[in-house]
Amino acid sequence: MNDDLKKELAEYAHKAWSGWMNYLFEKSSENEDGTICITLWAVERWKRQASISYSNLPENEKKSDRNEANKMIAIFKKYKTN
Repeated sequence: MNDDLKKELAEYAHKAWSGWMNYLFEKSSENEDGTICITLWAVERWKRQASISYSNLPENEKKSDRNEANKMIAIFKKYKTN
C-alpha cells in the first residue's frame, strides 16, 4: 500500500474517532471525580446501533454511515493508479 495513502487513511481514522469521542463527551456529563456518565438515551441508542448490522439500520442512520464511506472513497480516489 502506498505510504501516503496509508497516512491519509490513518489521519482520517483518527479524525473520525476523535470527532466521535468529542461528540460522546458532549452528550455525557462529567462527575466531580472526573468520571463520565453517558445519558440513558445515548446508551440505549448506541447499544442498539452496535448490535445490528448496517442493513438493518434506519435510513437516516445509514445515511450517516454512507457519508463516512464517501469520505474514505474520496481519499482512495486521490491515489487511484489505473
